[in-house]
Amino acid sequence: MRFKNTENHFGLVAIFFHWVMAILLIGLVVLGLYMTSLSISAQKLTLYGYHKEFGMLVLFLVMLRIVWRIGNTLPALTSLNIFERFAARAVHWGFYLLMIALPITGWLITSSAGLPVSFFNLFIIPTLGSPSPDLLKLFENIHEWLAYCLIALFCLHVLAALKHHFINKDDILRRMIS
Repeated sequence: MRFKNTENHFGLVAIFFHWVMAILLIGLVVLGLYMTSLSISAQKLTLYGYHKEFGMLVLFLVMLRIVWRIGNTLPALTSLNIFERFAARAVHWGFYLLMIALPITGWLITSSAGLPVSFFNLFIIPTLGSPSPDLLKLFENIHEWLAYCLIALFCLHVLAALKHHFINKDDILRRMIS
Protein backbone atom coordinates (compact mmCIF):
# COMPACT_ATOMS: atom_id res chain seq x y z
CA MET A 1 0.00 0.00 0.00
CA ARG A 2 1.25 3.47 -0.85
CA PHE A 3 1.36 6.39 1.60
CA LYS A 4 0.18 9.08 -0.82
CA ASN A 5 -3.02 9.23 -2.85
CA THR A 6 -3.13 8.40 -6.54
CA GLU A 7 -5.66 9.32 -9.23
CA ASN A 8 -7.57 6.10 -8.46
CA HIS A 9 -7.00 5.37 -4.78
CA PHE A 10 -6.52 6.97 -1.39
CA GLY A 11 -3.16 6.42 0.25
CA LEU A 12 -2.46 5.00 3.69
CA VAL A 13 -2.23 8.42 5.40
CA ALA A 14 -5.58 9.64 3.99
CA ILE A 15 -7.23 6.34 4.96
CA PHE A 16 -5.74 6.60 8.45
CA PHE A 17 -7.06 10.16 8.88
CA HIS A 18 -10.49 9.17 7.55
CA TRP A 19 -11.05 6.28 9.94
CA VAL A 20 -9.44 7.84 13.02
CA MET A 21 -11.54 10.97 12.54
CA ALA A 22 -14.67 8.88 11.95
CA ILE A 23 -14.11 6.94 15.19
CA LEU A 24 -13.33 10.11 17.16
CA LEU A 25 -16.33 12.01 15.82
CA ILE A 26 -18.79 9.16 16.36
CA GLY A 27 -17.41 8.69 19.86
CA LEU A 28 -17.68 12.42 20.61
CA VAL A 29 -21.28 12.58 19.38
CA VAL A 30 -22.29 9.52 21.41
CA LEU A 31 -20.45 10.85 24.47
CA GLY A 32 -21.96 14.32 24.00
CA LEU A 33 -25.50 12.97 23.78
CA TYR A 34 -24.95 10.74 26.81
CA MET A 35 -23.20 13.24 29.09
CA THR A 36 -25.73 16.01 28.47
CA SER A 37 -28.50 13.67 29.63
CA LEU A 38 -26.84 13.12 33.02
CA SER A 39 -27.56 15.14 36.12
CA ILE A 40 -24.61 17.02 37.60
CA SER A 41 -22.14 14.61 39.18
CA ALA A 42 -18.45 13.76 39.29
CA GLN A 43 -19.02 11.30 36.44
CA LYS A 44 -20.61 14.00 34.27
CA LEU A 45 -17.73 16.39 34.89
CA THR A 46 -15.21 13.66 34.06
CA LEU A 47 -17.03 12.90 30.80
CA TYR A 48 -17.09 16.61 29.91
CA GLY A 49 -13.32 16.66 30.45
CA TYR A 50 -12.83 13.71 28.07
CA HIS A 51 -15.19 15.31 25.55
CA LYS A 52 -13.19 18.55 25.58
CA GLU A 53 -9.81 16.79 25.32
CA PHE A 54 -10.85 14.58 22.42
CA GLY A 55 -12.59 17.54 20.77
CA MET A 56 -9.33 19.48 20.82
CA LEU A 57 -7.56 16.41 19.42
CA VAL A 58 -10.04 16.49 16.52
CA LEU A 59 -9.21 20.16 15.90
CA PHE A 60 -5.49 19.37 15.83
CA LEU A 61 -5.95 16.33 13.57
CA VAL A 62 -8.23 18.13 11.12
CA MET A 63 -5.55 20.79 10.64
CA LEU A 64 -3.05 18.05 9.81
CA ARG A 65 -5.61 16.35 7.58
CA ILE A 66 -6.25 19.55 5.61
CA VAL A 67 -2.52 20.09 5.11
CA TRP A 68 -2.20 16.49 3.91
CA ARG A 69 -5.16 16.85 1.56
CA ILE A 70 -3.84 20.08 0.03
CA GLY A 71 -0.47 18.45 -0.64
CA ASN A 72 -1.87 15.30 -2.24
CA THR A 73 -3.66 14.21 -5.35
CA LEU A 74 -7.36 13.68 -4.80
CA PRO A 75 -8.66 10.48 -6.41
CA ALA A 76 -10.88 11.25 -9.38
CA LEU A 77 -14.64 10.88 -9.25
CA THR A 78 -15.01 10.27 -12.98
CA SER A 79 -17.42 7.37 -12.47
CA LEU A 80 -19.92 9.74 -10.85
CA ASN A 81 -22.39 12.01 -12.60
CA ILE A 82 -22.09 15.75 -12.07
CA PHE A 83 -24.71 15.81 -9.29
CA GLU A 84 -22.97 12.99 -7.39
CA ARG A 85 -19.58 14.69 -7.78
CA PHE A 86 -20.99 17.95 -6.43
CA ALA A 87 -22.73 16.14 -3.55
CA ALA A 88 -19.59 14.19 -2.66
CA ARG A 89 -17.44 17.32 -2.59
CA ALA A 90 -20.08 19.33 -0.69
CA VAL A 91 -20.45 16.63 1.97
CA HIS A 92 -16.68 16.36 2.40
CA TRP A 93 -16.24 20.13 2.74
CA GLY A 94 -19.19 20.10 5.14
CA PHE A 95 -17.32 17.54 7.24
CA TYR A 96 -14.21 19.73 7.24
CA LEU A 97 -16.24 22.76 8.26
CA LEU A 98 -17.88 20.82 11.11
CA MET A 99 -14.58 19.25 12.23
CA ILE A 100 -13.30 22.80 12.71
CA ALA A 101 -16.46 24.53 13.95
CA LEU A 102 -17.48 21.94 16.56
CA PRO A 103 -14.21 22.00 18.52
CA ILE A 104 -14.01 25.78 18.28
CA THR A 105 -17.57 26.23 19.55
CA GLY A 106 -16.80 23.73 22.31
CA TRP A 107 -13.72 25.77 23.20
CA LEU A 108 -15.87 28.92 23.18
CA ILE A 109 -18.38 27.23 25.51
CA THR A 110 -15.62 26.38 27.97
CA SER A 111 -14.13 29.86 27.67
CA SER A 112 -17.53 31.49 28.24
CA ALA A 113 -17.93 29.35 31.36
CA GLY A 114 -14.54 30.60 32.59
CA LEU A 115 -13.04 27.13 32.56
CA PRO A 116 -9.70 25.97 31.14
CA VAL A 117 -9.31 23.15 28.63
CA SER A 118 -6.72 20.56 29.54
CA PHE A 119 -5.12 18.61 26.72
CA PHE A 120 -4.79 15.14 28.29
CA ASN A 121 -3.09 16.71 31.33
CA LEU A 122 -0.12 17.68 29.14
CA PHE A 123 -0.90 21.41 29.04
CA ILE A 124 -3.74 23.88 29.46
CA ILE A 125 -5.21 25.51 26.38
CA PRO A 126 -5.91 29.20 27.04
CA THR A 127 -9.45 30.51 27.02
CA LEU A 128 -10.74 32.52 24.08
CA GLY A 129 -12.30 35.28 26.16
CA SER A 130 -13.75 36.15 29.50
CA PRO A 131 -16.70 34.41 31.15
CA SER A 132 -20.12 35.37 29.78
CA PRO A 133 -23.37 33.55 30.64
CA ASP A 134 -25.09 35.00 27.55
CA LEU A 135 -22.35 33.83 25.18
CA LEU A 136 -22.22 30.49 26.98
CA LYS A 137 -25.86 29.77 26.09
CA LEU A 138 -25.37 30.99 22.50
CA PHE A 139 -22.30 28.80 21.95
CA GLU A 140 -24.03 25.80 23.56
CA ASN A 141 -26.92 26.15 21.10
CA ILE A 142 -24.60 26.55 18.12
CA HIS A 143 -22.51 23.55 19.24
CA GLU A 144 -25.62 21.41 19.65
CA TRP A 145 -27.01 22.25 16.20
CA LEU A 146 -23.64 21.73 14.55
CA ALA A 147 -23.56 18.28 16.16
CA TYR A 148 -26.99 17.51 14.66
CA CYS A 149 -25.65 18.63 11.27
CA LEU A 150 -22.68 16.30 11.74
CA ILE A 151 -25.04 13.40 12.48
CA ALA A 152 -27.08 14.19 9.35
CA LEU A 153 -23.96 14.43 7.15
CA PHE A 154 -22.61 11.22 8.61
CA CYS A 155 -25.86 9.38 7.78
CA LEU A 156 -25.85 10.79 4.25
CA HIS A 157 -22.18 9.82 3.81
CA VAL A 158 -22.73 6.24 4.99
CA LEU A 159 -25.87 5.81 2.88
CA ALA A 160 -24.06 7.11 -0.20
CA ALA A 161 -21.11 4.77 0.40
CA LEU A 162 -23.46 1.80 0.80
CA LYS A 163 -25.39 2.81 -2.34
CA HIS A 164 -22.18 2.90 -4.34
CA HIS A 165 -21.04 -0.44 -2.97
CA PHE A 166 -24.26 -2.45 -3.14
CA ILE A 167 -26.33 -0.78 -5.86
CA ASN A 168 -23.81 0.81 -8.23
CA LYS A 169 -21.21 -1.88 -7.45
CA ASP A 170 -18.38 0.60 -8.08
CA ASP A 171 -15.09 1.08 -6.21
CA ILE A 172 -15.96 4.30 -4.32
CA LEU A 173 -16.18 2.56 -0.92
CA ARG A 174 -13.38 0.03 -1.58
CA ARG A 175 -10.79 2.71 -2.30
CA MET A 176 -11.24 4.15 1.21
CA ILE A 177 -11.09 0.74 2.89
CA SER A 178 -8.07 -0.85 1.29
